[in-house]
Parts: sequence; C-alpha cells; structure tokens
Amino acid sequence: MKQCLTDRQREFVAMAAELADRFAERAGDHDRDNDFPHENYKEMREAGFLRISLPEEFGGAGAGMAEILPAIERLAMGDGATALAVTMHISPLGQWSAVWRRTGDPKLEGFLRLAAEDKLVWAAVTSEIGTPNLMTDARTTATKVDGGYLLNGRKNFGTNTAVATHCSTTARYEDPELGPRLMLFRVALDDAAVTIHQTWDMMGMRATQSNDVEYSDLFVPDDALVHSLPIGHLDSRVAETVFAWAMPAFGAVYTGVAAGALDWATRQVVRRGTASSARVQDTIAECEILLESSRAMLHRHADEFGAGRVFTELTVQEALSRCALVKYVCTNNATQIFTKLVDAVGGASYVRKLPFERMWRDVQAGAFMPFANYAARELIGATALGIELAPVHQDQRGSAK
Repeated sequence: MKQCLTDRQREFVAMAAELADRFAERAGDHDRDNDFPHENYKEMREAGFLRISLPEEFGGAGAGMAEILPAIERLAMGDGATALAVTMHISPLGQWSAVWRRTGDPKLEGFLRLAAEDKLVWAAVTSEIGTPNLMTDARTTATKVDGGYLLNGRKNFGTNTAVATHCSTTARYEDPELGPRLMLFRVALDDAAVTIHQTWDMMGMRATQSNDVEYSDLFVPDDALVHSLPIGHLDSRVAETVFAWAMPAFGAVYTGVAAGALDWATRQVVRRGTASSARVQDTIAECEILLESSRAMLHRHADEFGAGRVFTELTVQEALSRCALVKYVCTNNATQIFTKLVDAVGGASYVRKLPFERMWRDVQAGAFMPFANYAARELIGATALGIELAPVHQDQRGSAK
C-alpha cells in the first residue's frame, strides 16, 4: 500500500531505495557465504546514508526519527541484514544528536563530528548470555584503577562490529560507596585488549556477522564513562535515548523485511495470473493490514517520542512499555505476514534460490531481539496493571517521571 510521506521522508526513502535495490542483488551471496557486506558500507558511506542522523551543522543530513524509520524500512526491503547492522550505527548517532541539541555537550560534539567525517562507525555491544538485555545488569566487570577502569567479560550479538570503530558497552562495578552499579562506557574496538570471536553462524540475519566481543583487562579512561545507574533499576536516560530509538528502529527493519516479501509475493501472483483469485486477494489484504498496522505504530512512536511528550506525561516504566510495544507489534506482525504469504505463493516460498526463503529466516530474529517477546509482554502487562517491575533511577538530566 502506497505511503503518504513528507518531502523529507521521500528524500531519504529514495536514497535508501537506490541502495536497497543494489544490495538485494548480492544479499543471497552474503547469506550463503555467511560473510559481512563490506561493499554495502562503502556505498552507504559514499551516498551519505551513514550520516543521515547527524546534525546538518556537522555535515550530516539532520534526519530525525520520523525520517529515519521509513528509510530503514526501505533499506530492509532489499537486504534485512545490512539494514539491521547499519541501524546499530544510525540509531545511536540519532540519540546523541538529539542530546547534543539539548545540552551542547562538547564531548558529544567531538564524536558526532568524527562520524560526519566518516572516521567513526558505531556499534552497541551490551548483550550477554544468561542476562536479559534490558540494561539493568551485566556479567562483564569493571574494576577501578588509576585514571579509569579495567573491563573483563564477553558479549554476544555484537552486531556491526565487523566495521565499527567504537562501541557502547556495559559492565558491572561494585562501587564501595554507592553499591553495585551498571556502567555505560564508550570503547575503541581496535584496542589490543578487545577480541572479536568468529561465532556467528545462525539461521538468519547471517550477513550481520554479530560475533562475540571479549574484553581482557581493557583499560577505559574515566572520561569514557557515559553513565551509571544502580543495578536492577529502570533508568530515565536509558529509556529516553537507547530504548526510545533502538526499539522502533528494530521494528522498522523487520517491517521492511516483511514489506520486501509482500512486494515480491505480489509480483509473483500477478506474473502467474492468480491475482484475480479471491483467496489470493484475501491473503494479500491480510498482509497489507498487518504491514500498515506496523507503520501506524512506528508513526505514532516517532510523533510521541520525537516531540518529547512521552517523557513529560508518562513514568519511566510506562515509556519503556511504549518502546516494547512498538517493537513487539512490528516484529510479530512481520512473522505473521510471512506465514500468510505462503498461502499466496505456495512452494516458491520454500525454494532456496528465491529471496523469500532468506527473508523468512531473517525475520525470525525479531522475536528474541530486545525486548524479547516474553519480556515485552511482561513489561506491557505489568504496566497496564499498575505493577512496578523495578525501582526507577531518575537521572538528573532526564525528563521522565
């Protein structure tokens, strides 16, 4: 179904479309070979796509959440793995750009200018085996030393680390005065104390190469500490930045994969002459409804969060619940679309050389990305019932209740 977009949105969607159509031609090869699409990053860099969420003052495109989400969706229509990987760069830069506009933080400005000069590519490396990736705790440890900290631990799902120069990461620090804290750091990935282990061999999203990242006495200076909060707390600043941006971005990726499959399936049934079938029309209609429901949720999220209303009208847990909701709806609608499209395309959905099969595998990852389905339902249900899941840490610069 044709979208009604603003001129700015159309500008970025057109940029993404040109890239996506080329990426689609080689997505199958990268999926088969289980390797990272480095050439896609070269083309995104040349096109300016890596800079879309950066302030125009620094040489970026100045795109906000409302412009970025449809562009990510369109990119994912061609290659979901590339879209998911680059989201780990575009989303944090969008977060920081918004914070910089509010605070004028010179340290943030330095990072944003490096990214605008294509000298910095970001990744978010917080996931660990055995811990829910809700940024309330970590198994990676931070030990205080003169001038900084030593980090030790191993992260998994290190998406975008194949090209990233830096990452954000988390570690647990036993503060002698404040008690256990979750620390958020900026880390240079070219440090000799950082090892990227080639562990990624998954069913789908293979070209993301989201390998494990290990820190072995990695020294990070004091000024690389971005934020800290008490262990086991929901945090206002994390909600306002990380989750407010990452959750809809994930949702846009999987919406885009589903939109790509729907577009492919529609062309298939038209080519085969089965478009006049009432059964086929009913199936395509169901998929269009699911897709537009996801887009509506993304649009609402960008409107509410972009204007900041969520953080003046809702509690931190309510805001996190909203973030979980948009990601949950988009990713689960996407998997439903694939299941329904099998009725329209039949055996073609099972042919390895056709793109539908790869897209079908890729979309399954949405169910367990944070917030995982069970965690999202717990958060949404508890919030609706007025049950506090965890105490709230109110950052002094945060605006949520």
